[in-house]
Amino acid sequence: VESGALIEALLMLLNLLMAVFMEKTTSKTSANSSRPSSQTPKDESALGHAGPHTKGKATDPSRSGNTRTVETVTVSKVPFCETCGEDLRGRRPLSVEWKGSHRAPGDEVAPIDLRIDHVYLVSCKYASKIMINTSPFHLFERMLRGPQGTRNGDWYAEVAPTEYQALYSATLAAVGVPAAPEPSRLDARDRAGLAAALAGGWPDAVEDARRAFVRVVTAQTALRWRRQVTAASAEPLLWRLLRMGSAPYFLLGGTLDAPLRLRIATPWDWRQSFRLRRFAIEASPSAQPSVTWRAGVEDRHRGELCDVAGHVEVRWSHGRFGGNPEAKVYLDTPHRLVPGYFALS
Repeated sequence: VESGALIEALLMLLNLLMAVFMEKTTSKTSANSSRPSSQTPKDESALGHAGPHTKGKATDPSRSGNTRTVETVTVSKVPFCETCGEDLRGRRPLSVEWKGSHRAPGDEVAPIDLRIDHVYLVSCKYASKIMINTSPFHLFERMLRGPQGTRNGDWYAEVAPTEYQALYSATLAAVGVPAAPEPSRLDARDRAGLAAALAGGWPDAVEDARRAFVRVVTAQTALRWRRQVTAASAEPLLWRLLRMGSAPYFLLGGTLDAPLRLRIATPWDWRQSFRLRRFAIEASPSAQPSVTWRAGVEDRHRGELCDVAGHVEVRWSHGRFGGNPEAKVYLDTPHRLVPGYFALS
């Protein structure tokens, strides 16, 4: 009898320890109490997932509140190629190609002078603010889209025919050079004679005609260009004026007071960091027809607004009456301050 009581006491102690250390709870059921089965809930504590026929506990996909996720990012330097073992820093180029004299067969936007190892593109610029030399029709009507077309005629005769003829007639009368009666009929001999006679500048007698000519050409050029610029076309036009193309390249050289070491962004890169807020065109006549352009650009990250400005001179390509005029685009903002022109470290 004593041994039986001792065994029963040990079993009770064992159940107590299991309840404490395993946090076991025993619900009152019809099996261990006098409660009928109709008044006791079904025991589902042992089911970890839903049973067959939708029985058992439903699965809870939510994350527990006391968990956390730690993400670690490691950036490793790549000093050499794992395939061939070639050093990728400080090595001499395998090939350097001069591309400045090559006429691009397609719509080439970037002014590439050098190509390194068939991959790296370099533009060289020294003490120059000139960005583009092109036909006025290509700039003011085609907005620099595509290669230069065949309609590269006399812009002066297009926008100011009356003032152009008046200036030409006054010039012939002042210098006394025999030439065709109209500028559109000038041949090589006529142009050479006028170039020699006008090498020292315009005669005083044509000053009034020259001013009227410059004023009308400037006003009509600004008006025509402004009509072509829309909300959708202003941003691509700015990219082309700044010589941004589909591939990034390096601008190396120098100004009169500092070296140039810049990486020129692509339009996609530009849009990640900047937003065009406005684009304005104004007539600004001076000694020759000239139109200014100004873009207001917002920095997306800092929220700051800056201006990029330049101007276009419409001038004869080979001296006065020496041929069809060209549009010469200048960048008046320092290169280092242009959005999308990133300094090299």
